[in-house]
Amino acid sequence: MTEEGSPLQPHDFWQDLHPAGTFENAALHTDFYPARLSDGRQLRLPIRPLSDGRHALASLIINQASFAVQEALAGELARKLEPYKPEVIVGLPTLGLTLASAVARSLGHARYVPLGTSKKFWYQAELSVPMSSITTPDQVKRLYVDPRMLPVLENRRVALIDDVISSGTSILAGLSLMATIGIEPVAIGAAMLQSRRWVDHLSQAGSHWPDRTLGVFATPLLAKADEEWSATEL
Repeated sequence: MTEEGSPLQPHDFWQDLHPAGTFENAALHTDFYPARLSDGRQLRLPIRPLSDGRHALASLIINQASFAVQEALAGELARKLEPYKPEVIVGLPTLGLTLASAVARSLGHARYVPLGTSKKFWYQAELSVPMSSITTPDQVKRLYVDPRMLPVLENRRVALIDDVISSGTSILAGLSLMATIGIEPVAIGAAMLQSRRWVDHLSQAGSHWPDRTLGVFATPLLAKADEEWSATEL
């Protein structure tokens, strides 16, 4: 099958996983990019043009996905994390919390540890770091770990989870926050690795991090080609 047919409405995205081969591995894309999971199943992602008008990215908003899609992505990521034997899953706000919770359940864990950007009165300034993201580049917030969660994290094998890794900025904030409490995660996980911009940024934090960063699927940076979009990488 091709990408021809009626355009999806915004609320229709992220609702269904399609069998392998449903959509061709086309050179050009119009309304959506068909991401491919390791078992071949495909997920249609809307294409979001960037501010320069010449490039675009495939988008995933995981808390708008159907429960079936959320569970499938979490299950696949959990399987990829299993060799690292994580004992605690730590989730990055905001959308990373949806995925982290589901991954923890898929691994058979009884709980997970959510990080936050909303300061509670019992939080401690020394247990926080600055944080921004590609979706809110002009907003520098602080990322906090609840001090009551420290006993859950100490001396444990931790996996740090976000929904999407794009520039790597949010993950670097998470690594920095974990370092303040003496923890180096055994792995980083995400549903989508978006383009390759994150690789250089994470390498600056440690050459081992790109190899320890796992995604359910990867999507490329897209470039404008007349009225369509073509992949510039992958």
